[in-house]
Amino acid sequence: MSGGPLDGVRVVVTRPHDQAASLIEALETLSAETVSVPTIRIEDPPDGGLALRAGLRSLGPDDWVVITSPNGATRVGAIVAEIPLALGVKVAAIGPATKARAEAEGLTVDLMPDEAIAEGLAARFPARPSTGGRVLLARAEVARETLPLQLAFMGWNVDDVVAYRTVHVDVNDDDKTACRSADAVAFTSGSTVQSLVAAVGVEGLPPTVFAIGPATAEVATALGVAVDVVAADHSIPGLVDAIRAHYADRP
Repeated sequence: MSGGPLDGVRVVVTRPHDQAASLIEALETLSAETVSVPTIRIEDPPDGGLALRAGLRSLGPDDWVVITSPNGATRVGAIVAEIPLALGVKVAAIGPATKARAEAEGLTVDLMPDEAIAEGLAARFPARPSTGGRVLLARAEVARETLPLQLAFMGWNVDDVVAYRTVHVDVNDDDKTACRSADAVAFTSGSTVQSLVAAVGVEGLPPTVFAIGPATAEVATALGVAVDVVAADHSIPGLVDAIRAHYADRP
């Protein structure tokens, strides 16, 4: 397709191959040229999911499962399909993409914050009941400490469980060259920033940098990357809207 709002714009997409399709298709629908440079892959945790399985089985009434990403939702859903959650256990998802994946896995989502970041979920999370309560936090092996700390501060007993891990993958020379010659890069997580910067350096990034949300932008800034635009809606559609808006006023 040509003649769209992103005609002539080359955007680097850093998501894993098996998760990049929705972003690539949305950008190409707007006439962008996409350059797929996968920088990470998603793997099972070192224990094969044993801690997650045990944690989910131990939950009871007044307890919560908090899922922070679609990858976490997939792994929680697979276990719950075999071993249903106890009656009264509630599920929180940190954003619309995570909620959608959780529901596709057969989970009922009871809480989703307006802002798809840890701080947004903590602000919406209920007070711990007087009878007590636990939170099973299912997330990546390496993640920000904001959410477990804030939930613990609210009085919840937090079980921070590794649901999956993110592994950096090598970027070949052709992809490095394609990255340097592109117009923009769209980062969807802090791990994609870390991996691409390790591969090409800050100087090897395209001139315009987009981040899906403030947590991703924070990682980029800490690495010396100047972030031009942070999506207001921290989702793939929100990221695409931010990219489209940025180029809307081109001559």
